[in-house]
Amino acid sequence: MSPQDFSAAPYPYYAESEPAETPVLPQAVTRERYWLYILLFMLTLATTTVVGTAMQMDFDRNLPFDIEHSLALYSLLWRNPAILLQGLPFSLTLLTILMAHELGHYLAATYHRVDASLPYFMPSPFMGTFGAFIRVRSAICSKRVLFDIGVAGPLAGFVFLLPAFAVGLAFSKVVPNIVHQGSIQFGVPTLQWLLQAAIFPGTRSGDLYLHPIARAAWVGTFATAMNLLPIGQLDGGHILYAFFPKWHKRISVIMCGALLALGLALLLMGTAWYGWIVWAVILFFLGRRHPMVYDNLELDAGRKKLGWIALAVFILCFAYAPIIAGGL
Repeated sequence: MSPQDFSAAPYPYYAESEPAETPVLPQAVTRERYWLYILLFMLTLATTTVVGTAMQMDFDRNLPFDIEHSLALYSLLWRNPAILLQGLPFSLTLLTILMAHELGHYLAATYHRVDASLPYFMPSPFMGTFGAFIRVRSAICSKRVLFDIGVAGPLAGFVFLLPAFAVGLAFSKVVPNIVHQGSIQFGVPTLQWLLQAAIFPGTRSGDLYLHPIARAAWVGTFATAMNLLPIGQLDGGHILYAFFPKWHKRISVIMCGALLALGLALLLMGTAWYGWIVWAVILFFLGRRHPMVYDNLELDAGRKKLGWIALAVFILCFAYAPIIAGGL
């Protein structure tokens, strides 16, 4: 997934009287560690390309994707590095979506003269990446600025995610009962269901084998949905706070409870997906609080419309059981 660290600096007490009076606070000069940004990006490019290569090889042979296949590839890289070219469609698609998401936050922060880092990418030898994040290093004094920075990431990522999913589905193929042949099954977000109904009318989701490009877009939908959860300091939590600062804490607790209930319901249904339970506990104890922003200005009509669009994006990207072990 793709978390944003907007809590790096304390939020000051401030009451805004006029839109034009939003203060520009003095900022300390930050010495950027460009070498670290580049190193993490290159490592993430490498790990996502390895995973993408395993996905492409399994796709070509009509075999269900298995994480162990990607782990086995690491021992072959030195002997035949050219095989990694097969993984570029997955890795470049996924990194483009993640980069668009994070640059959406970064550019919005830069526009409002809020000090923010460039994206930090997080490599993973298993699924290729744990996502990416930026750090906001100066105070955010306005709900409107908070909203702009929070909403820019998911919307920018979705602009790239949508066509990638459509193109990836066009390259996908029908393999009867493929979804039940592997040890890991992937849920179907609303966006995938709508697109496959248009591209593969009448085809069951369980018979559709997603091309690696479509799988990269799927990972993007998962990261987007997670970030748009209206809890704490996730992107959705920032948007929620900008709309309803007095209700933010209560809604965050309710949403943690809803995730816990959904996770327990899935277990009772025999679906081995513990993610919602884990996330509910983590977010309840570590992620449901939000720094105070003392600002009496309401969001304008344009930002309210963007808030509704962000809600629609969340619904399109959400899957009730994203990753399933052992069957639906």
